[in-house]
Amino acid sequence: MGDPKGFLKTKRQFSQYRPVKERLADFREVEILPALSQSREQAARCMDCSTSFCHWGCPLGNYIPEWNDHIFNGHWKKAFELLNAANNLPEITGRLCPALCEYACVLGFNDDAVTIRENELAIIENAFDTGLIKPSIPLMRTGKKVAVVGSGPAGLSCAAQLNQAGHRVVVFEKNNKVGGILRYGIPDFKLEKKIIDRRQIIWEKEGIKFIKGVNVEEHLSTEEFLAQYDAVCLAGGSSVPRDLKIKGRQLEGIHFAMDYLVQANKKVSGEKIIDGKLINAKGKKVVVIGGGDTGSDCVGTAHRQGASKIVQIELLPKPFESRNQDFPWPVYPVILKNSSSHQEGGERYWSVLTKKFTGKNGKVKKIACIKVEFIKENENSFPIMKEIPGSEFEIEADLVILAIGFLGPQQRGLLSKLNLELDNRGNVKSDKKQMSSKKGIFSAGDMRRGQSLIVWAIVEGRRAAYFIDEYLMGKSCLPFI
Repeated sequence: MGDPKGFLKTKRQFSQYRPVKERLADFREVEILPALSQSREQAARCMDCSTSFCHWGCPLGNYIPEWNDHIFNGHWKKAFELLNAANNLPEITGRLCPALCEYACVLGFNDDAVTIRENELAIIENAFDTGLIKPSIPLMRTGKKVAVVGSGPAGLSCAAQLNQAGHRVVVFEKNNKVGGILRYGIPDFKLEKKIIDRRQIIWEKEGIKFIKGVNVEEHLSTEEFLAQYDAVCLAGGSSVPRDLKIKGRQLEGIHFAMDYLVQANKKVSGEKIIDGKLINAKGKKVVVIGGGDTGSDCVGTAHRQGASKIVQIELLPKPFESRNQDFPWPVYPVILKNSSSHQEGGERYWSVLTKKFTGKNGKVKKIACIKVEFIKENENSFPIMKEIPGSEFEIEADLVILAIGFLGPQQRGLLSKLNLELDNRGNVKSDKKQMSSKKGIFSAGDMRRGQSLIVWAIVEGRRAAYFIDEYLMGKSCLPFI
């Protein structure tokens, strides 16, 4: 514990962002990396609790109090070694993770939590800047070959771990660049793609092979594909969007969030848009249906494209701004989140049900809505949604983005050709060791557990690597997470 009274002497400094007017003119990252002196000061607030609930909150089990202590004492190399031991992509979680650890921070019981996410980002960026991150080429190879299908956070983490275990790893990606949802689903103003590129270069030097622009099921027969590898990990994500099947859905101008974000990200990176008509918010009245992080990303993208007006609507009630009795410390609370995109403008409505789309000349022009409330019939019952009579209203819209989640992985193609068992949610059914119904084929990430957080995808990938290594070698030298 660097400073026993640090949490008494120093208050939390919240993330700083580039000025709104400046950042709306480009797609560069909006968050400003704090100075190392500030990170050291903030790390001093960590109390090194006898029972560190941040460990309990973090799915990866990061060594948080330990690397905070190293930051305070200026031991950046030691801090990096601990961070690197538990996380393959700290430069990603340091930017995108909702920081489950911070909501479990003991200091957060009666004060603002330690800036764990920002401190994590400071460690990894300092490691890149000072040359601490170098290719770690395995000393020995096992002679085993593993295919990882999908290069999102689960697939990348799995590949990195398996490569360190000495296996030859080939990662297949259907798009032209590596990263999966990190590259094509997350806007550059939250994650510039050079962050993915520099990590890919490291992994390639370590021996991982990336094959891009390949739909495995289209280019290889199932038998031919499986015959080349001793094990396979399916990490294709949860890519089937939830639709809103109401009157007027067929009108032009209504799109899924991922279709919109993927096109926008490709355009920013200079890739050609060949899959469908260009979706652009310039000069349009935009309505984003869905109040989660994906919806927020759509709001920020629409701002930068020059939308004339942006409204985001959410079916559920407006969350409380702080914990209430339903979410006591240290559980992760459902509270109001104002992202950097929301700070840039636009309107937000809660408790709104979309009833129908109306249009003119085949194009969407308005959304008919009604206010709803959620009522419990008794203390033990689930809330029931009820429409509020007389609360009907309309919202003008030239462009509607559906950001209401995902149903599961694409079942046609590879999954159907492999004839794998699926669970009752349509995800790949697997045993406690993440092996599917077919021997030697494993699954990880959203494809296995359903739509979730990036940090959980990394956990899934690391665990899959452990079980694959165990399957191939009889026991594993890798950490369980």
